[in-house]
Amino acid sequence: MKTSLLGFGLLATSLTTIAAEPTPVINDFGYFYNVPAHVSDLSQAQFKIAFDVGDGAKHGEQNNPINSLARFINMHVAHGVKPENIQLALVVHGSASVDMLENSVYKSRFDVDNKNQSLIKQLLSNNTQVYVCGQSAMHMKVAAEQLIPGVKMALSAMTAHAQLQQKGYTLNPF
Repeated sequence: MKTSLLGFGLLATSLTTIAAEPTPVINDFGYFYNVPAHVSDLSQAQFKIAFDVGDGAKHGEQNNPINSLARFINMHVAHGVKPENIQLALVVHGSASVDMLENSVYKSRFDVDNKNQSLIKQLLSNNTQVYVCGQSAMHMKVAAEQLIPGVKMALSAMTAHAQLQQKGYTLNPF
């Protein structure tokens, strides 16, 4: 009996060690799986990546593709990339434009809280630029002064992507 309890104790200790997760940079968003045997040496990695989101969330729900930026940050920092070496940009257009509305404006328009505001604020605080397509914004009746503070209005999503590419950003294909 002692041997099996000792074996169980060692197994429990091993599982606890495996299950230990690093503190995320972006809280409550960006969950990922730890991949301890990955082949990349990320200690010197530097990223400049643009993400594109055009589909809006259902009103009152989180826009899951925006969560990909939080996952990118949390996953890479947990695997050795320095936070200052991650520069992300989010270009939002189409129906996703309303997901960039400041909560009081969003709530007055849709009678529910904007579940994206906390995520956007954390992204902005972690080396991420957020642009809204001005063409989509005008179509969706979103004014620059209604946006979450720090979100910028671009002339268009096409313009934002072209300028980001000129600054060395690659486009995330997911």
